[in-house]
Amino acid sequence: MNKDDSSSKQRLRLWLKLLRTTRSTESELREFLRVEYDTTLPRFDVMAALDRAPKGLTMTELSRYLLVSNGNVTTVVDRLVQDGMALREQQANDRRSLRVFLTELGQQQFAAMAKAHEAKVNELFADFSSHDIEQLLSLLKAHAHKETAHEEHGLA
Repeated sequence: MNKDDSSSKQRLRLWLKLLRTTRSTESELREFLRVEYDTTLPRFDVMAALDRAPKGLTMTELSRYLLVSNGNVTTVVDRLVQDGMALREQQANDRRSLRVFLTELGQQQFAAMAKAHEAKVNELFADFSSHDIEQLLSLLKAHAHKETAHEEHGLA
């Protein structure tokens, strides 16, 4: 086996390890949100996006932000509206467009969930030192910049 083959195998192992870690962590978080808050990860993600946008988001902005289809977002938003956690408002300048906002109740519920979610993530990654985290973040950031450069040049 030559050096290129060895590096290729290492990269494949890295990808599989990243994928397993991501899936395992996501599974833990899904179960945590289900058990502790009777909610789903997609619902939490939509609420998080809306929490970061005090002026609200259109459905298209929300789906782009979350990298999911409008249909997936619509289903979650419908349920949030039904539960009094979010509201839709028609835009004065574009009557075809709706902006979605968290209600005060939605903001309160999300704040509690976000605090618990952060604590759970902290627990899941407790074995990592601050130095380890900074090093890993730096490596992933460098990879992300490389991918962005590829996309900008049509190479992705």
